[in-house]
Amino acid sequence: MVKRSSKPIEENEAASHLRRFLDHLYAASGAFAALCLASICVLMLAQALGREFGLLIRAADDITSWLCAAAAFLALGHTFRHGELVRVGLFIDRLKPGPRRVAEIVTLGITGLFVGYMVWAVSKFVYESWKFKEVAQGLVKIPIWIPQLCFVIGILIFFIAIVDELLTVIKRQKPAYQLAEENRRARGDYSEMV
Repeated sequence: MVKRSSKPIEENEAASHLRRFLDHLYAASGAFAALCLASICVLMLAQALGREFGLLIRAADDITSWLCAAAAFLALGHTFRHGELVRVGLFIDRLKPGPRRVAEIVTLGITGLFVGYMVWAVSKFVYESWKFKEVAQGLVKIPIWIPQLCFVIGILIFFIAIVDELLTVIKRQKPAYQLAEENRRARGDYSEMV
C-alpha cells in the first residue's frame, strides 16, 4: 500500500483559507468605504434639517472631510479587484496572451513598488503625527493620526490587492479585475467604456 503525502492537500487548504481571508478583507474595506459615504449623506441631511430648526451641527465639515478621505482610500483594494479602478487596459487588452502576461507582470510590479513606497511613506507620516501628538485644527480637537489611520489602512489593503494580483498573473491565472471585466461584457454591460 502506497502512503500518499498530505502536504498538497494542506497547501490547498491553506491557499483556500488565505483566498477567503483576502476576499473578505477586500469586501470589508469596500463595505467600510460605503459606510463612510452613507455617513456623509446622513451628516449632510442632518445639517440641512438642522438649519430648518435652528440647530447647528458643530464640526460637520471636519467629520465630512475625514469620512470622504476614508471612503476614497478604503475603497481602493475593492475597486481594483473588481476592475473599476483606472488601469492601462486600453493598451494591455489589445495584446495577445503571452505579451499581455508579461505586460501585466511589469505594470503590476511597478505599481506594487510605487504603492509599497506609499505604504511606507504614509505610515511614517502618520507615525510622526502620533509621535508629536498633532491635533486636528478644526472644531474637533482629536489626535490627527486617528482619521489619518484610514489612509494607511486603505493604502495597505490596496498594496495587498496588487501583490495578490501580481502573484495570480505569475501563476498564469487571470487576475480578478480581468475576470470581472469579462463577466460584465458577457452580461452586455459596457458601462466601464463610457
